[in-house]
Amino acid sequence: MNGKIVNLRQARKRKAREADARRAEENRSKFGRTRAERAEDEADMARRERLSERHEQHRVDKESPSGDS
Repeated sequence: MNGKIVNLRQARKRKAREADARRAEENRSKFGRTRAERAEDEADMARRERLSERHEQHRVDKESPSGDS
């Protein structure tokens, strides 16, 4: 028997690392987003926040009493 001697613990760990690497690759393709996509979302969120603040300011201006003293 002239087979290669294999440390089973190391082989098991190597197999687990390879499985984790495959799973990570699948998750990157499934959930990963490019920098441009993230930047676009951040810009959109900032725009929505500005509009919301303006809307809130406008509503506060209308609700404030103008001559009730």
